Amino acid sequence: MAATLHRSWSYDLSTSTLYELLKLRVEVFVVEQKCPYPELDGRDLEPETRHFWLESDGEVIATIRLLEEHQDGKTFRIGRLCARTDVRGEGHTTRLLQAALAEVGSDPCVINAQTYLVDMYAKHGFKSVGPEFPLDGIPHVPMQRGGN
Repeated sequence: MAATLHRSWSYDLSTSTLYELLKLRVEVFVVEQKCPYPELDGRDLEPETRHFWLESDGEVIATIRLLEEHQDGKTFRIGRLCARTDVRGEGHTTRLLQAALAEVGSDPCVINAQTYLVDMYAKHGFKSVGPEFPLDGIPHVPMQRGGN
């Protein structure tokens, strides 16, 4: 399935596109993974948030969110990486992750990775930086790329 890559700052997203990104994330993380958690965390519309997504036949099939944080210097945070169930295994999430990491460059980037995805993130230069912990009932591992 051919897919077109899109990237947008939060404030440039159309209402309908934001809705489609959130809808996919809820379908994957809340419904499929049976994890009732606060998907609407207030970070999607922060001025420095970037959204990347893939569309095929006018439909969003995969997405990732890239946050920029400034607690101790500039650090990026990747999250909300997911794809529709019918397109998994076709490289879409890898393509999105690579696009987001190209924007990150050599700056530090962190993620709270679901434990079963640690090896996948390691292939992209992430290293575990702490012990496994539960997040909304799902085991996660804090990981970092670049920086320290």
